Amino acid sequence: MPLGPDTVGRKLLWSIALPGLLVALLGVGHFWREARVAVQDATQVESLALAEFVASTFTLPQARGAPAHGAVTEVMRSDTRLFRSVEDVRVLTPDGRILWSRRTGEEGTTHPEAARLTAPGPERARSVARMTEVIRPLGGPECAGCHTAGDVPGASILQLRMAEPALHQELSSVFGAALGSMGLFVVLLALITGLALHFVLTRPLRKLSAAMRRAEAGDLLVRAEARGTDEFARLGAAFNQMLARLTSMKAEEIDTHRDLELVKEKLALKDELEDRLKELSLLFDVARSLNATLELDELLDAVTRLVTERLRIPEFSIMLMNPEGLLEIKHAWPEGRGAEGLTFALGEGACGRAAETRKSVYLPDTADRSSVFAKPDLVKGGLNTGALLAAPMVHMETLLGVMNFQRPHVASFSAEEIELLTAVADVVATAVKNARLHAETVKLTMTDPLTGVPNRRHLFQRMELELARANRFGTPLALLMVDVDHFKRINDLAGHRVGDEALRRVCDVLRLRVRKVDTLARYGGEEFVILLPQTNKAEAVEVAEKLRRAVAESVALVQPGLPGNHVTVSIGVSHFPSDAAAQEELVDSADAALYFSKRTGRNRTTLYEAGMELHPGRERGPHTPAAEPPTVTAAPKPPGGVAKA
Repeated sequence: MPLGPDTVGRKLLWSIALPGLLVALLGVGHFWREARVAVQDATQVESLALAEFVASTFTLPQARGAPAHGAVTEVMRSDTRLFRSVEDVRVLTPDGRILWSRRTGEEGTTHPEAARLTAPGPERARSVARMTEVIRPLGGPECAGCHTAGDVPGASILQLRMAEPALHQELSSVFGAALGSMGLFVVLLALITGLALHFVLTRPLRKLSAAMRRAEAGDLLVRAEARGTDEFARLGAAFNQMLARLTSMKAEEIDTHRDLELVKEKLALKDELEDRLKELSLLFDVARSLNATLELDELLDAVTRLVTERLRIPEFSIMLMNPEGLLEIKHAWPEGRGAEGLTFALGEGACGRAAETRKSVYLPDTADRSSVFAKPDLVKGGLNTGALLAAPMVHMETLLGVMNFQRPHVASFSAEEIELLTAVADVVATAVKNARLHAETVKLTMTDPLTGVPNRRHLFQRMELELARANRFGTPLALLMVDVDHFKRINDLAGHRVGDEALRRVCDVLRLRVRKVDTLARYGGEEFVILLPQTNKAEAVEVAEKLRRAVAESVALVQPGLPGNHVTVSIGVSHFPSDAAAQEELVDSADAALYFSKRTGRNRTTLYEAGMELHPGRERGPHTPAAEPPTVTAAPKPPGGVAKA
């Protein structure tokens, strides 16, 4: 039968057929039992009546000479319907001996069930194995008809065994056939019912279930069979309508999901654009702030402030390449930890590797301090753990330095932040390069290119500051004006290249013997000026004499023509505030003293005295009277200088 073990048809079949079969079997069994009991009762009644009849035949009179109870024997052996079913008839004594039997040859023997048959009791009947047995007491007064009083036997027992009548057997056969027919009927009914349920119930449900499983798997285009007007057709139509709605909803969901993806993509692009705008804004602010100054110290200070405030970097340091080719920390945050001035070689630590490879080096965890700076005591009280980014500052293939960014948390720099900080390092590199170019430009404008000392312009700026300081704090200030003797003769005899070398050597001697607070500058031509802050007259004269002797002893020429073949200098000394109260007067006083040294033999030092500026051969200076014509014609000399000798 094409019904699965878990189908609705099988369940309905078992729900309908099994109770019907059980009820039919119980009904047939009940009726068969009742019929059997009725037959047994009828047989027992018939057996009792027959036993009574048989007992009464023993009272029939007998002819003389006839065998005892011959009538009984003849009646019992007759072929009447009543006696056809009688199996055995016996008369037993109380001790179980057979007195008379329907069967010949049993008289005088003891019955095998004598104990049961001779048990005292009234007449009784029982049915066993399709046999009905009647046990009845026999003998006594009823036997007086053919026995004398002395011959009448004592109480005997009549045993009559009677087979079930043919009616009962036929009834059993009928009931057996009925049971077989009912079983066949049940089988046929189950088969027909199963087929009907399969085609009417199971098959439509299976198709509907298959469509539902396909829909559950995601195939929303499947449709169930909806032919007819029964419940399955209506259920299939409702299912198809539901699938149609789900298909429409799925299409709307796909469209909505696509729209959401587009919106998410646009939002992501918007967020990315906003992040880029923030980065560009930050870079613009950094560039604007850094381009606001061209002084390197101010620039580095602005970089440190921007990094710590705008970028929220708790620890920061900026390194620049020094003339020795080492990375030197110029600025660090927090301040006061002693990091400024420390140097690192290329390849040393993270900063050295960044400078060597010219690529950013990122350390997510700086627990190993030696892998960071290669100097465990770099910063006292600094971070022991966290993340470090070392970004090189490179401008047009030139390494300028390294910027170090550090945070206290491990792996706290994202890829976007690393890219941004690298861009900041590039911007700072450009600003540092501009500051250095500006410094070099300023240095070129303020420095003499031949000797490398400050030029006249820088001299007067410095002199103005020193005079203001001396005037404010009441400290002395001395000015030395130095002139190389016979410089024109050196150029004429040896050439201008030797003359330039003589100037450089004189300048080197002077530079090595002045203090750091002193200012050495080239005034013009072969003249130099030295400012000596906080120096009185006597000390100034002593310094001038030391410088004069040092030049005379150190600078020698192989070209003959100079006295002693040595380069010498003449020096004039003036003093503030005793000799002059203003800048021009102080310079003119020193120039007048120098002119006196040149006029009186050269290679000597002269301290300014009042009236020296009024010599007839000197035509310059604020002390020269405008109406008084010069009496001596002097050789032309550069502005502010002395006549060349």
